[in-house]
Amino acid sequence: MKRIGVMTSGGDSPGMNAAIRAVVRTAIYHKLEVVGIRRGYQGMIDNDMSVMQTTDVSSIIQRGGTVLKTARSKDFMTPEGMKQAYDNLQAQHIDGLVLIGGDGTFRGANAFFDQYAIPAVGLPGTIDKDLSGTDFTIGFDTAVNTAVEAIDKIRDTADAHNRIFVVEVMGRDAGYIALYSGLSCGAEDILIPELKTDMGEVVTRILDDKRRKKDVHIIVVAEGDDFGNAEAVKAVLTDSVPDADIRVCVLGHIQRGGAPSMADRVLASRLGYAAVNALLRGEKQVMIGQINNEIVSTPFKEVVKQSAQIPADMAEMTVVLTA
Repeated sequence: MKRIGVMTSGGDSPGMNAAIRAVVRTAIYHKLEVVGIRRGYQGMIDNDMSVMQTTDVSSIIQRGGTVLKTARSKDFMTPEGMKQAYDNLQAQHIDGLVLIGGDGTFRGANAFFDQYAIPAVGLPGTIDKDLSGTDFTIGFDTAVNTAVEAIDKIRDTADAHNRIFVVEVMGRDAGYIALYSGLSCGAEDILIPELKTDMGEVVTRILDDKRRKKDVHIIVVAEGDDFGNAEAVKAVLTDSVPDADIRVCVLGHIQRGGAPSMADRVLASRLGYAAVNALLRGEKQVMIGQINNEIVSTPFKEVVKQSAQIPADMAEMTVVLTA
């Protein structure tokens, strides 16, 4: 292996730049050339690639977003798109790929390998922490800390006005951001897709709080909760607790941006370094993750067929601490 490609794909997450930096510098250390592929699989199709040097990744470890840009490509999932991508990789003499993204990125890599046998190693770059094969994903820690900072500030104003706030955080299929931020902020209710939401119980807790003269109530809800988003929750509360002052705050894409935390910088660096070494060992179609502080490789097919599950003790703890 003499030349590898690196790209970011799907939703951006803080720490992607740290991962790119680690890949580029580790590859150059091992006398490999590195080609940066911009805009993910779409850039592969459009031949939007260039050789990267150490100087290209200087002073990016602290930056959010991704210097290689990112995109989702429907064209790549067509035979014509894959063929064009393959032809461009061949023209660039690329022997292997490091892909930073989520399950969609890895599914694409598997389909591509089945057709053209280009070996790839993946890094879990997603704020949702919804992949098996790793304890944490690149960007999750930063996203949660962003949400915690926002919810802490919301509680201040909720307390000043005796309000109920319904705070919606990202998490279409997984509730880890809501779970971790809600626990960290002492939220009175945490609503996540993994646990069945009973709005009757939420209303009962609010009424109990009011009887105890506790008028501040913070509800953190994942956007993909089985009951619905923040507006759906507010609609029920408005009917059930008509005298309450209820406000909604949707944190949205603020959770994707910002400088990565120390934890995300270190995790991204460690996984990027390990990814290059995995390619050099001949590994392919695996995601590099960290479990119990150890670097592990998990086949893409095992990563994408199931998402990470909420541990039973955390589910029980959530019920106890929000009671």
